[in-house]
Amino acid sequence: MVVPLTAAHADEVIAIYQAGIDEGNATFETTAPAWEQFDTAKLAEHRFAALDEEGRVLGWVAATKVSDRCAYAGVVEHSVYVHPDARGRGVASALLKALVDSTEAAGIWTIQSGVFPENAASLAVHERAGFRVIGTRERIGRHHGRWRDVVLLERRSPAIS
Repeated sequence: MVVPLTAAHADEVIAIYQAGIDEGNATFETTAPAWEQFDTAKLAEHRFAALDEEGRVLGWVAATKVSDRCAYAGVVEHSVYVHPDARGRGVASALLKALVDSTEAAGIWTIQSGVFPENAASLAVHERAGFRVIGTRERIGRHHGRWRDVVLLERRSPAIS
């Protein structure tokens, strides 16, 4: 079940975020933020948690504004993370669907993200959700002492013109 992500999910969301960080192919971050920082940075109307039957968080998706410039009012950047034990069960797909539905309802025309090219599972789930590769930022940042590329993805809403 996918529900709005709230403070009630904070500990599990941050733990899943840290697990993704620890695996090394999710983000340039090295430590998950405190809940207060996460909560402030993410758009409340475009963040969701996937829960199991007992109410445990299996994964989360959240979006941020890309810019305060009015030309980019309909563009957000997102992150999606799934608990290692819940992968391969459609969690990320369900979360991305919830995000697409909420952003389209709000008039947002583009969702974008950056993914390490080594994260083949993330690239595949995004492709299935209608995202396309728009390019690769080569050697864009250092991560644990080595340069990393980032594949840029976007989903342009066919419903918003």
